This record gives sequence, C-alpha cells and structure tokens, in this order.
Amino acid sequence: MVHKKEFPLISGHLSLDLVNTEVVRRGVRHDLLVTSEDLVHWVEKMEQVGSLDPAVLPEGYDSPEALSRLRTVRNWLRKNFEEIADGGNPSDGLKDSLEGLIERSPFSYRIIGTSLVPVPMGSPADALASLVALDALRLLAGGDLRTLHRCANPDCVLLYMDATGRRKWCSMKICGNRAKVARHQAQAKNKAVETTDPPHQGAGMNGSI
Repeated sequence: MVHKKEFPLISGHLSLDLVNTEVVRRGVRHDLLVTSEDLVHWVEKMEQVGSLDPAVLPEGYDSPEALSRLRTVRNWLRKNFEEIADGGNPSDGLKDSLEGLIERSPFSYRIIGTSLVPVPMGSPADALASLVALDALRLLAGGDLRTLHRCANPDCVLLYMDATGRRKWCSMKICGNRAKVARHQAQAKNKAVETTDPPHQGAGMNGSI
C-alpha cells in the first residue's frame, strides 16, 4: 500500500500551496514532491480545494521532466516569497519571469461547469508551471503578495497570507495548537517545581529552640 503524503493546504492559492510542499517535521526538512506519484496526489488535493481542475492538464503533466520543472519553479518562488514575507518588495524581475513562464505555455479558455477556465496549450512539462505562474501573477497584480508572512514558529518554513495583522501561525492545527500545548506543559512544569520546593524559613525563625 502506497502511503500518500499529507500536504499543508493553508492558502487556497496554487502558487503558495506549491511553495508549501516543503515542510519541517521533528526538526527535519522534508520535500513532499519527490515522485510523479507525489505530483499526481498534489494535483488531486488542489482539485479538492478548488485551486486547479486536472481536466485542463495535458497527458504527461506528471512526467519526470514536468516534476523537475515544477520543483525548480517552486524553489525560485520560495526565494521570492520569503523575501517579501520578510518585508521586502517584489523583485524587479518577478513579473517578467512569471510572464515568461506563461509564454512557454500560453492559455486557451474553456467553460467548465459555470466557470471560464484557463487551459495551458504548451508542452506537458510546462503546463502546470504556467498555471502556477498565472496564480502568482494574479497575486502580484492584486497586491496580495504584500500580505505574505512567515509562521511564528521558528522551526516552521510554511508561508501564509493575512491582511489583518492578527494571524501568527501557518495554521492553528499545524503550529498554533502545538505552541499552546508546549506553553501549557511549561506552565505545568513550573507549577510542579514550585510545589516541590522546600518552604523558606522566615525572618526570626532561626533562633534557639
């Protein structure tokens, strides 16, 4: 039985969910997109959350070449997204590079259900990367990338978007609850130490018996 990897789907955006296919678990960094099977599973997850319709992808989108191309795009996006999350401005070349990825696999359009859906028309190796670039370009054009943040957990590498300024964690389920548990355990430990400490002798208690 093949064990399917669990992807942290915390953004609702194809490009950011791609960046978040690298995670840290128990202090070790893991890549969740290693095999073609991983890629197919990720695409299925993107379909479930409404970020992608696999019907628009050509046969061969999960080839080793396509996987390699997508991982390269992911690593490049991570570098750019992290710089923005750290307070920087989008790089001068970000827009041009995203547009260049789309030019390698430009779009036709198809009505699927009640939605007008972009269909990449380039090679299978470029199709998914083009859709990711389109999502990132939309975020850039709308100013949404300026709401990128790093998770408050220093051991976490996940990024998220929040315009309110109130969110601290990539998600409560992944890091927020862990922080609460760790804080509770620390408080319980401190309380246990306090109850086991011997009572201090007060002033005037050290006279003769």
